[in-house]
Amino acid sequence: MVRESLNFLRRIFQSRVLPSWVILLFDTVITLVSVVLSFLLRFSASEMLTMGDDVLMGMALTLVFNLLFFRAFRTYSNVLRFSSFTDILHISVALVCSFMCSAVLSMVLFYATGSLIADIGMLAIAYVVMFVFMALMRMTIKSLNDAFNEDRIETRNTFIYGTKNAGINIAKAIRMARPNKFHLKGFIADDPMMKGKVMMGVNVYMNDENLLEHIRENNVDAIIVSPVKADNLKNTDIADRFLQENVTIFLAPDITDNWQGIQKASQIRQVQIEDLLGRDPIKINLQKIGSHLEGKRVLITGAAGSIGSEIMRQVAVFNPYQLILVDQAETPLHDIRLELHSKWSYLEAPTIVADISNKRRMEEIFDHYKPEYVFHAAAYKHVPMMEDNVSEAIQNNVLGTKILADLSVKYNVERFVMVSTDKAVNPSNVMGCSKRICEIYVQALARKIQKDHSAPTQFITTRFGNVLGSNGSVIPLFRKQIERGGPVTVTHPDIIRYFMTIPEACQLVLEAGSMGNGGEIYIFDMGKPVRILDLANKMIRLSGRTDIKVEFTGLRHGEKLYEELLATKENTKPTSHDKIMIADVREYDFDDISEDIDRLIFASYDFNPMTIVARMKDLVPEFKSLNSPFSILDSQAGAGN
Repeated sequence: MVRESLNFLRRIFQSRVLPSWVILLFDTVITLVSVVLSFLLRFSASEMLTMGDDVLMGMALTLVFNLLFFRAFRTYSNVLRFSSFTDILHISVALVCSFMCSAVLSMVLFYATGSLIADIGMLAIAYVVMFVFMALMRMTIKSLNDAFNEDRIETRNTFIYGTKNAGINIAKAIRMARPNKFHLKGFIADDPMMKGKVMMGVNVYMNDENLLEHIRENNVDAIIVSPVKADNLKNTDIADRFLQENVTIFLAPDITDNWQGIQKASQIRQVQIEDLLGRDPIKINLQKIGSHLEGKRVLITGAAGSIGSEIMRQVAVFNPYQLILVDQAETPLHDIRLELHSKWSYLEAPTIVADISNKRRMEEIFDHYKPEYVFHAAAYKHVPMMEDNVSEAIQNNVLGTKILADLSVKYNVERFVMVSTDKAVNPSNVMGCSKRICEIYVQALARKIQKDHSAPTQFITTRFGNVLGSNGSVIPLFRKQIERGGPVTVTHPDIIRYFMTIPEACQLVLEAGSMGNGGEIYIFDMGKPVRILDLANKMIRLSGRTDIKVEFTGLRHGEKLYEELLATKENTKPTSHDKIMIADVREYDFDDISEDIDRLIFASYDFNPMTIVARMKDLVPEFKSLNSPFSILDSQAGAGN
């Protein structure tokens, strides 16, 4: 019998939301009962029987004004099992307003007619009883709902990092959310004034040397970080301290009110490695960028790739006249087309499957669409792949760039912005050297047309390091390896890389594209380098797995232990943006370099890797192969000297 009763109650509290009219009916019954109880508290039952008219008048008076103010304050529109202090406050205000109106009306009629339709003292007692019953009903239903739903899923003992409004709203949200995945055990504060305080019935703990001990004492296995504290994950060691205790870190969205909290509680998500590696937001000159792109015909190559697609998204915001999206990867480009139709259906944005090394096809595109702005992000970028496919690196990266640059001059493109890489600095592999040759050609062409005044095109090169989460990058690879149960493969324990998020890299590309007079190579401040082994270990800890090992596989062909950005004061010039600098690099004569590049492209069609790489080393003397069969060419050159 007891079990059946519990199951019945459980079904009630797991059912759908009660209609508003049912809640209003409950409050109406409470109103009428409260008036009767107020008479019983003042008079005996026998006396009350002789006061039937007074009782009915009191019921009518309170009910009319209650219904009026219940409507005004919508006290019956809340979900009872999610009742909060705000809901109780609305009830109290509605009842106070109703009491004042009832009392004023009663006094006015008394002075007008000489008869008192409702005793003020009786009204006061009735309204106190109403408030107690209405608040008690809501809190009882909320408590019963919590009790009957508590064992539905496993909850995590949780601290919330943040004690201001953002942290309080998160705490309210997780308590009201159903199902409730988090059990609030305390708050974490940075403000010394909060030490020893109690909030929402739990203790506030300081972010100090004793914090980990408090985490262990409370068996905490989850930390929810408020939005205002999110930067501390990146700029301090607090995330590492949590992870060392096998505590899962969650990020909460910005929550501003209780009802929004119920909705957004499901958006609390586990922190990702990108959240820990990202840096402070980059400020860009939106007005200047917009003046360059608004109403323009913008062509983007590599539009289906990580960088190209993000450039597309950011350019779309500036309301270009037309976006011309070019890529040879059919399926990813189709995905971009669907995204455009979904988010920017008003934009004219043809998606074109084409190979940038096909000169006739590219000329047809330039002739038909007449682009005014070109973002060139198409390139083969994987170092080991290009070590094994040298001809394709030249034909796609070098020939494709040369074709696009020449067509930009021919068709009077206003600006040509090329995306390069930090691997072009003192290159140690075929891919990096191919991109350095692209830089050389674009810069030499820019200087030539500036000198001859033969075209208005301004050529801009942007150079940066790895981007977080880009196609084929190390983070998606590690994520897949962790999902499979490991091992996570790292090439060398000491290898380091610079990282930047895709959005901030593309923001800087747009910013750099609006700078200068043409011919500059812009490099970006990539911040501090990240040790890949530390990255792998942190991702393993973030996953909550303790059984995954790290294996070292050895440096791949052409791979450096570290990448250079040339970002030193001696080799760069400052710009108006503190994150962007101009590289001070050797410049080449266009006529000479153009002939050399033509010979290199011609040699690539013989598909003899050694011959091709030898010509690349002649073009770029600083190109020294590492961990590669092409290292023999450097040895021969050294012996020849």
